[in-house]
Amino acid sequence: MTKSIAVDLYYFPNLEFFAAIAEAEELVFFPEEIYQRQSYFNRTQIRLANKVGTLSVPIQGRRPRLSQEDIKIDNSQNWVNIHLRSIQSAYGKAPFYEYYFPYFEKGFQQNHESLWALNWEMLTICLKLLGSSVKMCVHEKGQDQTWAKDIRGELVPSVPFSERNYYQPESYFQLFGLDFDPSLSILDLLFCEGPASISIILKSVKKQ
Repeated sequence: MTKSIAVDLYYFPNLEFFAAIAEAEELVFFPEEIYQRQSYFNRTQIRLANKVGTLSVPIQGRRPRLSQEDIKIDNSQNWVNIHLRSIQSAYGKAPFYEYYFPYFEKGFQQNHESLWALNWEMLTICLKLLGSSVKMCVHEKGQDQTWAKDIRGELVPSVPFSERNYYQPESYFQLFGLDFDPSLSILDLLFCEGPASISIILKSVKKQ
């Protein structure tokens, strides 16, 4: 039986997310679920020279109780250039920047209208660069299914990873700062460690 994990679709998920799904053969996503504010659905964190910076994708409207697939990006704002410049500033001197950045740049240039479509594309790229063979699937309404693990709604910014049982940080080379920051986007790991990223993720899976 395929080991399926029910998950949320985040914008450049952090390392805890990848530790939580490390043993999955299939990821199941739920576009019909209601968008939750104060989540990782439209934001991620990267390490800049003087601080940890948050990249947020602007969303249209006041966001009533809409399904995740119906959340539209506010492309009237210059957010794509801001995110690209921030990533370039943060990781332009990282060992694997020149190899991996073009993949993300191309993804940004697709001019997605839906946040769901943007997140799906970026996660697909990240899994490819990690060398992961996990399959991404969309749950269909009314579909009966059982999962080896269901982590929807668990990985939230307001609760530290140390209070959950998925992630035990494995330190790696980071460009800025003296102290290792364990809560950054997968971008940080990929640009800094390249092909070694997947082994670092596997080492960071918390032993149950």
